[in-house]
Amino acid sequence: MRVLTVMNFGADPAAPQRGRWVVDQVEALRQTGMEVELFTFQPGKAQYLPATRRIRNLIRENDFDLVHAHYGLAGWCAALAGAKPVVVTFHGTDVRHRIVGPMSRALTRRIELVAGASKALFETESGRPGLPRPPGRTAVLPCGADLSRFDQIDRQTAKEKLGLDPSKRYLFFPADPTRPEKRFDRAEEVARNTGVELLTGGRIAPEEMSLWINAANAVLVTSDNEGFGLACLETLACNVPVMSTPVGVAPHACSGVEQTLCKDYETASWSRFASKMLEIDDPRTQGRPVSQSFSAGRMADRVAVAYREILGNSKGKPVPVVELGNDGGSR
Repeated sequence: MRVLTVMNFGADPAAPQRGRWVVDQVEALRQTGMEVELFTFQPGKAQYLPATRRIRNLIRENDFDLVHAHYGLAGWCAALAGAKPVVVTFHGTDVRHRIVGPMSRALTRRIELVAGASKALFETESGRPGLPRPPGRTAVLPCGADLSRFDQIDRQTAKEKLGLDPSKRYLFFPADPTRPEKRFDRAEEVARNTGVELLTGGRIAPEEMSLWINAANAVLVTSDNEGFGLACLETLACNVPVMSTPVGVAPHACSGVEQTLCKDYETASWSRFASKMLEIDDPRTQGRPVSQSFSAGRMADRVAVAYREILGNSKGKPVPVVELGNDGGSR
């Protein structure tokens, strides 16, 4: 099977981790023996027309079985380029954004498979509608965590490698503080109430993220919404306590895992839980088995199933697709 993957949010020096989750999925699909070509272009109004032309040329010059776009605007480029069949995975911002959201919902009428990074993207969240659910054409297809980059590391060793004070205890906010939906203000409030330094993400290379997670006594995911929520899974893969609002995969991932908190943000209860984690010399969870259920490899297997169902017995002829649940099974 030959697939063209399209995305418009690749890494740059200011955000070296951006789009890595799609690259991880492409690499996992290639490991199954699938031929996958990745076409990436940067966001911005001036980029969409040239990208559409380039996609049109790519599908004319190559015998792709299907095109898989990540994010709604990249999906529009693929559809307008004449690609068929088209799978689009929507990741969150493209569904909730006040301008791009309606465009993404309109796109679902023109593509063969409407995929959300989580079930939450098919539901109303924070007062904003989710994706429509065209019968037989929806799936939940997360990208998954690349566990080769995330594992438990001795906390003191992680601090020393990052040049942090080994005697201090830290909390970690893994997102870009400038993104309003991530609610850095909440994480700041918890750090202020507990009297510790708050480490922040945004410019951390993917290969170093595990060190930052392991250096902290707890990781804070304070978002208003998440498409899937890889930060929660990556933290669990390191067996580090995670505190998360009930967004994306977090309610399922944290269920039954000790030393985790998953609830709506409320200053007092979040600060109490953080203080409890900070009182422990080396707080750990047993979260890695959960993250293994959502590894990049396992999620890529689900994507491959969806591809085969779309193509059916005749290349390019769509067939009803089994809708896949967050637990890895069908529903």
